[in-house]
Amino acid sequence: MAFLGFESKVFMAPMAGITDAPWRTILAACGAGNLISEMAAINAIQRKNPKSWQIANVKDEPYPVVVQLVGNNPELFADAAKLVTDLGAYSIDINMGCPVKKIVNNHAGSALMCDLPLAAQIIEATIKATPLKVSVKFRKGWDNEHINAVEFAKMCENSGASYITVHGRTRAQGYAGVADWNIIGEVKSAVKIPVVGNGDIDSPQKAEQMLQQYEVDGVMLGRAMLGNPWLLHRTHHYLQTGEILSEPNASQIRQMLLKHLHLLVNYYGEHSGMAISRKHIGWYVKSMYDAKRFREQYTKLNTLSAAQDLINEYFLRIEA
Repeated sequence: MAFLGFESKVFMAPMAGITDAPWRTILAACGAGNLISEMAAINAIQRKNPKSWQIANVKDEPYPVVVQLVGNNPELFADAAKLVTDLGAYSIDINMGCPVKKIVNNHAGSALMCDLPLAAQIIEATIKATPLKVSVKFRKGWDNEHINAVEFAKMCENSGASYITVHGRTRAQGYAGVADWNIIGEVKSAVKIPVVGNGDIDSPQKAEQMLQQYEVDGVMLGRAMLGNPWLLHRTHHYLQTGEILSEPNASQIRQMLLKHLHLLVNYYGEHSGMAISRKHIGWYVKSMYDAKRFREQYTKLNTLSAAQDLINEYFLRIEA
């Protein structure tokens, strides 16, 4: 059983520029798993900035979506929480773990791990503003000299967070090195609210290992899903049944790639959709034959029809 009404113990990690509505549509088509938005800046949502508003507006999606907010002002968090509640969020996640310099320099993301009183005010203000569940995602600490995930988790619990997600790296690590799962276990032992573990989960078996070894309530998959949207459901299915579903074959990858491309173009328009598709294309084919030349050819294309022709031509060679 999952927790707090979620359909699965497996969560998709929020990733800026990646976990948009087309990506969630793709994941939902693959099967079960909990879906989340890109992070949306609270001040931009309040200004109704078109890009941020588009990120936060999930009311037309036919499945539950957690909307993640980022910022540093309790009052603006409260305003944004009210807005995203009206925009169809299933629950709200507060980003207190993003290591990116632009976010940290604005005293947001993982910078809030260095300011527990402000972090607590933000959580409390957000909870008061919405009837939705409010969670917090954070890291092991700022750096190896400032590891405070356990203290931070207790603060989140005392402030009323419904659940927390812990990434087993420090802000200084970014996404390098190895995630420390032991700190996730320490957090789980220190609080009573549900804990989701995040970091270096790249297979259904790794997810099972974290769940069993550290008794966390859920797991979160991030970069391992790039070009591999099937992984979310494959992990959910394995945890439910013990059965390992087969990896997608070339034909299935081609069909998914074409579907993803169409969704991007329909959502963003042809020009922007094609530009965004280039990184996804690279991830889908990264381990396939002659992928480098295919990527080089693809980056020169600007129309949907030309992209479809090149994709079909490339995969026909592979499948032959």
